[in-house]
Amino acid sequence: MTDQTGGDLIAQMLKNEGVDTVFGIIDGTYVQLTAALRKYDIRLVTPRHESSAAHMAGAYARLTGKLGVCIASSGPGVANILPGVVTENGEGNRVLLITSWRRTGIIGPDRGGTFQYFDQVSAIKPIAKWSGAAYDFTRIPEMMRRAFRLSHQGRPGMVHVTVPEDIINSPSSATIPPLMAPDQYRVTEAVHPSSSQVQQAADMLETAKMPMIQAGSGVLHAGASEELAKLAEMIQAPVTTSWGGRSCIDERRAVSVPLMHTEMVDKIRNESDVVLALGTRFGETDWWGKAPYWAKPEDQDLIHVDCDSEILGLNKAVKLGILCDAKAFLADLIAEFERRKLNRAGSEHETRVQAYHKAKTENGEAAIMFMSAVDVPLHSFQISVICQEVFDDDAIIAIDGGNTAVWGTSFHQIRTPGAHLMTYKFGMLGAGVGQALGAQVAYPARQVYCVIGDGAMGFHMQEIETAVRNKLPVIFLVVADKQWGMVKFSQGMALNPTGMMQNRILSPQETINTDLGEIAFDKLAEAMGAHGERVSKSEDLKPALERAIHSNNCAVIHLDVDPVEHIWAPGFETFKAMHQEPEG
Repeated sequence: MTDQTGGDLIAQMLKNEGVDTVFGIIDGTYVQLTAALRKYDIRLVTPRHESSAAHMAGAYARLTGKLGVCIASSGPGVANILPGVVTENGEGNRVLLITSWRRTGIIGPDRGGTFQYFDQVSAIKPIAKWSGAAYDFTRIPEMMRRAFRLSHQGRPGMVHVTVPEDIINSPSSATIPPLMAPDQYRVTEAVHPSSSQVQQAADMLETAKMPMIQAGSGVLHAGASEELAKLAEMIQAPVTTSWGGRSCIDERRAVSVPLMHTEMVDKIRNESDVVLALGTRFGETDWWGKAPYWAKPEDQDLIHVDCDSEILGLNKAVKLGILCDAKAFLADLIAEFERRKLNRAGSEHETRVQAYHKAKTENGEAAIMFMSAVDVPLHSFQISVICQEVFDDDAIIAIDGGNTAVWGTSFHQIRTPGAHLMTYKFGMLGAGVGQALGAQVAYPARQVYCVIGDGAMGFHMQEIETAVRNKLPVIFLVVADKQWGMVKFSQGMALNPTGMMQNRILSPQETINTDLGEIAFDKLAEAMGAHGERVSKSEDLKPALERAIHSNNCAVIHLDVDPVEHIWAPGFETFKAMHQEPEG
């Protein structure tokens, strides 16, 4: 090729990989890249902060199964995106970050006093799956191919390529070989298990007295929710999930046992003699797979399926480890059981599943009745309940915050697999704003809403303008208790537990900087061109949501919830216990 800029070459390779959307802020250091994106009909969506670009790309990747791509400019732009890098890598979302760097000759190493420079490759390397640089035009194809290859290898995560600004923007007369198609440099077909592995897994599950399935986020990344439900119902095995994998199954199904039913989940995990684990690491929020929350290894056999060999048997001993794609495995296992004509209608397995289904339904109804007895104008639990009366079943929800996230996840029911976004593993406040915007870009015809605490909204509230400018009709429900609620609760229990139990909340003088001032988020939204409303009573929320939907614009509903009730979110003891090491 002759007189092609590095930016043009990068954009051409993105196009060949099927990339149609890039998230990031424009800058002169990669102007030829952004110009080439337009040339190759790749949409550039620009937020107001680089971290939002990473969260948008992460949500886009998780929901579509495509590669999410974001960009950041050298120096401060890259510094701003670092929180997004560590979060999206932690969440295991398949994202490529492309950054500009200062010109060759003054970087790697720094000459001393270089403007807007730091060692971007080294800074990102420990918080990403891979980080590398192309120091020459002719090496761009090699480095981009490596990034694409690693993006699709093993557990998804963040990969990073940086290119000096002079290489991105200057034409090069260097000759490079013709660009390869993706199937010439990376695996493009799902890896299947061997037939003997499928038969062994089928034997173990068929003869198990009490089988169960533990599903992780690998099910979502593989797009295997339909197969998961089909297998679970075929063998009548209850399904529990990791936090990250929670949205992999419709929770209305009898086989699904959602995480908020803590005692029931623990019981299933202890009584099951065979566990089929799909795309999960058995991490801290799954108690490392240890007793007393799981049966001891000598009492429970584990079939562990994952696309990353590093994860097999990582935290829990396996009886059968299978390195393959979750969707491919499930399809082959279902075919094997169909060949065997397995039928568990009327079996003890079905009776067990139905008993759990009845119990979880009664538990859910009892929880709503119990909360409904609290006499306050607007209770935090009502938000999820009312939202699911108004929004479509396939609406995508992003949940963000401390106690707001606990209330939201506890009373929100998954009805469409994949349509539930959170930073399950990193708990990054403010990420939900970008996630919601990325979701709306991914699915413009679906409803998208974000339930977010007022503290979390304060991190990235400027992205309301991004939604308006890009015509993204996301609805933000800002749960305002004007306090760092989760921290205020934990401070109270640590500093004055007797006062907390007696008064249910401590005064500002008894806590440390936990109270927040007033932000009228509805007025803030209106100032940026969005639809804004303020709701203080539960009966006013449904009509406000309907008006927000009909506005066909980004909307922000400021919700004044009861601050005392808000800090008493459910599951505190369970969450506290997760920070302790299980007995083994």
